[in-house]
Amino acid sequence: MAKCDICGKSLSYGNKISIARSHVSRRSTRTFKANLRRVKAVVNGETKTIHACAKCLRSGKVVRA
Repeated sequence: MAKCDICGKSLSYGNKISIARSHVSRRSTRTFKANLRRVKAVVNGETKTIHACAKCLRSGKVVRA
């Protein structure tokens, strides 16, 4: 799986809890994927295509080409 080239965000793991039965034993693991976008950005004076997460795009850490 790809990860953000700016902050390094990638997969994270957690628990999937059943809605019908919220008993402690009714849990299984799930994965949360990062909200990644392929973006043309200026890196060291060159235009490159990188993977950037939506948080990095919103905060202005990426200079788009």
